[in-house]
Amino acid sequence: MVAKPVIVGRSSSHFTRVARIFAAELGVACDLRVVHDLMSADAADYGGNPALKMPTLVTSHGTWFGALPICRELARQSSLRLRIVWPEDLDTPLLSNAQELTVHAMAMGVSLTLGKVSGVPVDNAHRLKMERSLLSTLSWLDANVAEARSALPAERHLCFLEVTLFCLTTHLKFRDTVPTASYSSLNAFCESFAARSSARATEYRFDA
Repeated sequence: MVAKPVIVGRSSSHFTRVARIFAAELGVACDLRVVHDLMSADAADYGGNPALKMPTLVTSHGTWFGALPICRELARQSSLRLRIVWPEDLDTPLLSNAQELTVHAMAMGVSLTLGKVSGVPVDNAHRLKMERSLLSTLSWLDANVAEARSALPAERHLCFLEVTLFCLTTHLKFRDTVPTASYSSLNAFCESFAARSSARATEYRFDA
């Protein structure tokens, strides 16, 4: 049993930051349990997640794996009744593709970072393909972010697409995964979103 929900992850992780932003916006107080060793093959280090991934949410009545399921559970626990736009609400090609490509780019960023940490050569063919995939995806997102956001419900308090897009773009800059200065539309969106108190409270850093 836990006194309050615990998010198992890292302050430097974009998937963890998605969950932490939702917790802050929804007013659900959570502790952070840090995953110190990204190379660990022990599921216990990831809150019991057999996929050896983060984040995990540990609560008094169960454990939730992955950012989206965690965000849904935090919304259920919240006493606030916010208007949240979830992925299933994105029922046009533009919005659906924007969400799919954002999550894809987040996964590519993780793979490239882990490849760098584990010493994968920079000219490795698979690594080069992942980098090309990430850059092409970012170009698409940059070209379409303004139109996509305009198509979202105006009366929203919180949007999973916007939170993941913010966490993705800022994480790429934080980890210096690929250059991001040329993506002016994405950077403008991030500058606006960064003014939220939830974003300021979850800025990326490396845990001790």
